[in-house]
Amino acid sequence: MHIERIAVDESVGRTMPPGLFVEALSGRGVPVERVGDDEEFGPGDAVATFGHRDAFVDADWVHCVRAGYDEYPVSDYEAAGTALTNSTGVHGTTVGETVVGYMLTLARRLHAYRDAQRDREWDLPRYTEPFTLDGERVCVVGLGTLGRGVVDRAAALGMEVVGVRRSGDPVENVSAVFTPDRLHEAVADARFVVLAMPLTAETEGMVAAPTFEAMREDAYLVNVARGPVVDEADLVAALDAGDIAGAALDVFEAEPLPSESPLWEFDEVLVTPHVSAATGKYHEDIAALVRENVEKIAAGDPLTNRVA
Repeated sequence: MHIERIAVDESVGRTMPPGLFVEALSGRGVPVERVGDDEEFGPGDAVATFGHRDAFVDADWVHCVRAGYDEYPVSDYEAAGTALTNSTGVHGTTVGETVVGYMLTLARRLHAYRDAQRDREWDLPRYTEPFTLDGERVCVVGLGTLGRGVVDRAAALGMEVVGVRRSGDPVENVSAVFTPDRLHEAVADARFVVLAMPLTAETEGMVAAPTFEAMREDAYLVNVARGPVVDEADLVAALDAGDIAGAALDVFEAEPLPSESPLWEFDEVLVTPHVSAATGKYHEDIAALVRENVEKIAAGDPLTNRVA
């Protein structure tokens, strides 16, 4: 494989300004250009994109500018011999800090005070409402880059961390690692359950009514994975019934979250618009990963984050 052009698809604008990304990639010996929906591709082309288009399969290499690649037809790329890479490994800090922000907000009642501020109300919490993260247990489901970013920051705040991992192998700062078949055991004693796993056939709908029944009534669900890993109807039912205390949700079954969704209405639910990885330097992080793989292609080395 020899890369003669890097084509930056306009869809990257969903995560960063395309112009900044092009600038960060330029001046490295390989021409970089922005392309639209009508562009065609062939040998020598590399494509950086947010989502899949069938035309991309004709390129030599396609890089997804996000970690999740569940919408890409991996088998089509494999059949065509087109390399497909993703951006896993760069989101640990941003997502980890966001999750800590969620947990601190809910524990220290910052969301309630912000709501009261909007109404110009001096609203004090009930004595038993605020709590500290120190000493509380958090269960992190998925111990890849995202999960470990959460783990390290939660441990630094004095939280007890347990996790769920397909292999069951130990992870630093995690006191106990459960396999997915023991999910309900893993979440049973946790004040926070953080979802950080990829969306796969095995994880779709993984968190549903039985999981909420296994959780503590004062527990919170945090989802920075993908919306479909949670059965949203079951989550709404659990919130309505008081089976769990609340949630912090960055991803949803349908995005943008429809205005008629009941999730907007719960005081103890934080809704953010799929921004847990957002940072003003995202274009630099992804450009560094793309440049690394351009160099690996030139050297004949295996690509970083190759998924097809």
